[in-house]
Amino acid sequence: MEGRVYKSTGSWYFVKDNDGDFVKAKLKGKFRIKGLKSTNPVAVGDLVNFEIEKTGDEAVGIIDEIKERHNYIVRKSVNLSKQTHILASNIDMAFLLITYNNPPTSTTFIDRFLVTAEAYHIPVTLLFNKVDSYELEEFAEMKFLAEAYREIGYECIGISALTGKNIDQVKEIMTGKTSLVSGHSGTGKSTLINALEPGLDLKTSQISEQHLQGQHTTTFAEMFDLSFDARIIDTPGIKGFGVVDIDKNELGDYFPEFLALKQECKFNNCLHIDEPHCAVKDALEKDEIHYFRYQSYLQILDSEDDNYRKDQYQS
Repeated sequence: MEGRVYKSTGSWYFVKDNDGDFVKAKLKGKFRIKGLKSTNPVAVGDLVNFEIEKTGDEAVGIIDEIKERHNYIVRKSVNLSKQTHILASNIDMAFLLITYNNPPTSTTFIDRFLVTAEAYHIPVTLLFNKVDSYELEEFAEMKFLAEAYREIGYECIGISALTGKNIDQVKEIMTGKTSLVSGHSGTGKSTLINALEPGLDLKTSQISEQHLQGQHTTTFAEMFDLSFDARIIDTPGIKGFGVVDIDKNELGDYFPEFLALKQECKFNNCLHIDEPHCAVKDALEKDEIHYFRYQSYLQILDSEDDNYRKDQYQS
């Protein structure tokens, strides 16, 4: 039988078969995807083949094949630095929720997510959430950030998942597609999904006053069918986003504004650090490239650092 994985708990998977029925399934024996050291060999969004085994009155699916993935979003595993964790696979687009100060979303976090999405050809829309709660100065800073990313070519929308502001725009973008929503804990992922489909009534939680962090209300990734011809994958909140499997000579290609200047650099393998006649460095000096983007690039380039793990909410 064939089906699509809708939920993963690490050991059990909930698969929707071609008839629209859900089957509780597990992996057949020891199963690993060739060439990928992942903490979760099966991810939400995977298309799988499975067989039904009956133990008494209970029917359990046994997954024996994972079909080739069209794409996936992957990051470094927080607990096992040499392994990866796949957030979801076979997605048409991704939403990254961004908040200014409750909790704060750093540009480094945003850029690491965008680089990974670029590497796997996944379009990203940046959702600047909680716009109803900002003071004038905070709103101006978020507007500046949104304009900076629009200049690069990313779609940016200011929303309030709580009040419903611009949720119709989000619905229009995701109709007919499978979308992933990601971001720090507390940025409003579950609140957004509830706004898109109130009948789901997903659990939400308050921000921790101690560190301005959200509480982890989503423990496992899960996909939901929505009433307006769309699917959305809710993912657990993450503190840091570790980039994996990207060659340093290709990293600049995943910064669209760097890629646009690549042909103007003197050297084909220019890393945009200290090489002479570097078009990216020239543009940086002329303020034609945002410095915060270049900082993100340098940090990712330094593959030995673990800054993506640091708790940015502590002093």
